[in-house]
Amino acid sequence: ADIAQRYRISKYPTLKLFRNGMMMKREYRGQRSVTAIADYIRQQKSNPIREVQDLEEISSLDRSRRNIIGYFEQKDSDNYRTFERVANILHDDCVFLSAFGAISKAERFSGDNVIYKPPGENAPDMVYLGSLTNFDLIYAWTQDKCVPLVREITFENGEELTEEGLPFLILFHMKDDLESLEKFQQEVARQLIGEKGTINFLHADCDKFRHPLLHIQKTPADCPVIAIDSFRHMYVFPDFSDLSVPGKLKQFVLDLHSGKLHREFHHGPDPTDVAPGQPIQDLASSPPESSFQKLAPSEHRYTLLREKDEL
Repeated sequence: ADIAQRYRISKYPTLKLFRNGMMMKREYRGQRSVTAIADYIRQQKSNPIREVQDLEEISSLDRSRRNIIGYFEQKDSDNYRTFERVANILHDDCVFLSAFGAISKAERFSGDNVIYKPPGENAPDMVYLGSLTNFDLIYAWTQDKCVPLVREITFENGEELTEEGLPFLILFHMKDDLESLEKFQQEVARQLIGEKGTINFLHADCDKFRHPLLHIQKTPADCPVIAIDSFRHMYVFPDFSDLSVPGKLKQFVLDLHSGKLHREFHHGPDPTDVAPGQPIQDLASSPPESSFQKLAPSEHRYTLLREKDEL
């Protein structure tokens, strides 16, 4: 039981991948067959770093992705081995590239060098300034760059995010509405960085997630909409235009943690929130049920030896 708790094992069979002693966040979710698992392991053994043969290749990178580029004097070095360890762990979140020797010389004016190219054609590069042999330092820096504070939820990663067990603070926005997303990202970073680890900050495509919107009596025409899904109920942030009001978004999250959101849905405003002289009313109501809890694995999905070729 203590091993299951430590590694968040809630179903059988569960297959988790460890690299350099670290458990990977993404567990195996493919078919439970010999062929599928063997293919997965072969894929995991492949080199996660693409070697650049000409620096011109850097100018044609896909700037919608997060790119980490290492420039090294030689491949057989402690610096590159540390970079390789980091890439093995974070290759699902970033694209890793490397260049060596004469090809990389122009970018090594002060020695081996690692840079981060964020998404966006005009986004400036960021240079790693720590020790290239200190795994903990370069891993923390790279993880910060590769795993955004506000992640996109899709039907492909919804199960994985749900299994982390943290409530969701979600911005529903139209896919091409990048302005609302940028505002949300800024306010989450400004107001809620201290809440990281207690709630997941996410954004979702209004068109793809019409069903959760319907649960809170919204449609894509109402987007952008901010809501919390506690895995029991969904709560709507009253007005998106209040997003930049100092402390407003943070209070919304704190009200979830304190139980105030749930309490007020069932019993109306807390007495301290009622104007003097106004009667206190117990307004029986029921908040919409969680929609994203339904993305969690079905209890009937995992079985032992259901098929003769299944592990």
